[in-house]
Amino acid sequence: MGGISTAGTRDEGRTGAVELTGRLVCGDLDEAAAVRRHLPEHVALTRAEPGCLRFAVEPTEDPLVWTVSELFVDRAAFDTHQARVRSSPWSEATSGVARDYVVESVTPDPTPTGASRGLDDDHHRRTQGAAHG
Repeated sequence: MGGISTAGTRDEGRTGAVELTGRLVCGDLDEAAAVRRHLPEHVALTRAEPGCLRFAVEPTEDPLVWTVSELFVDRAAFDTHQARVRSSPWSEATSGVARDYVVESVTPDPTPTGASRGLDDDHHRRTQGAAHG
């Protein structure tokens, strides 16, 4: 499965952050074992990438499902992450694992506190198995 294609999307050229949220859903215990085996290195490499603001993959009560939460400073950093992942041991080991992701452009909240953020919902896109987070 390839990464997310940004060609032709309405958010090209935007400078806002990019947020990915969703789930990894394994089909069986062998896939789950591959996720557990390769996840520590994948997390460490991703968190070390320039532009990575948040990267978390957490187990759920279901041993076959993990939640995924990513935040990159901009589209370029997100696309660079996706390109790295496509050629990584993580991608090869987890290629059969289903991805249920939502990718959104995130814009700063204009409130003075800056405590929260707004989502640019016009640029909301659901991906099924496209991103390798």
